[in-house]
Amino acid sequence: MREYLSFFEIQRQFDSEWVLVEDPQTDEALNVKNGVVLCHSKDRDEIYRKAREIKPRHSAILYTGILPEGAAIIL
Repeated sequence: MREYLSFFEIQRQFDSEWVLVEDPQTDEALNVKNGVVLCHSKDRDEIYRKAREIKPRHSAILYTGILPEGAAIIL
């Protein structure tokens, strides 16, 4: 069964992890509101490898912690 979790549930369950979310529902600013968690890991590269393997049709990758100083996000 596919369970949709809210962003806050994802953040609480997978603290400081990278999370691959399928079918994310977003707000007007494209912030993820909820979705189905496909996988999660402390290792970002593992999430990207899994995304290439699974090839979800519509997905988002989230980081639920505080980014390290000097890290950048490219949209």
